[in-house]
Amino acid sequence: MGIAQNMLGEFDNEMANTRKALERVPEDKLDWAPDPKSMKLGRLSGHIAEMVGWGSMTLSSEEFDFDPDGKGSYKPMVTTSRAQLLAEFDKNVKEARAALSKASDPQMLTEWKLKAHGKTMMSMPRVAVIRVMVMNHIIHHRAQLGVYFRLNGIPVPALYGPSADEGMPLAADTTA
Repeated sequence: MGIAQNMLGEFDNEMANTRKALERVPEDKLDWAPDPKSMKLGRLSGHIAEMVGWGSMTLSSEEFDFDPDGKGSYKPMVTTSRAQLLAEFDKNVKEARAALSKASDPQMLTEWKLKAHGKTMMSMPRVAVIRVMVMNHIIHHRAQLGVYFRLNGIPVPALYGPSADEGMPLAADTTA
């Protein structure tokens, strides 16, 4: 089994957990932020949904320049509704998973570059981009989303174990 195929189980688990969190994004608080320096909830949740799409982009291109002309040409996703958010997330998960399931080891080990204004900001093998800039980055922002939920009285989902708001379902009793 190849590098990418070995990542699929983790990818599926993280995307399921991420969807569980995104399903709770409150449409009436999309302009809320805990601090003026923080992303608004609509932008943060949109960023999470769009980051998944970086997986398929990374595997289908050599580089991405998010502002090639220096004029702010990249327009980040800002959530306008939960339906829009989940549709974008689901589309990106489907595309990223399909690309990952077909990726070869040589493809995963090929350098990929993130650029701005034609200048390289980051260069690393695609396997590292998928791990760091897609999965780990999503996990980081999903944790921020959990803080936003807590500060707004929205139940934080149980992801890796119980949260203060949700316990874990008990395993079926097999002693009977």
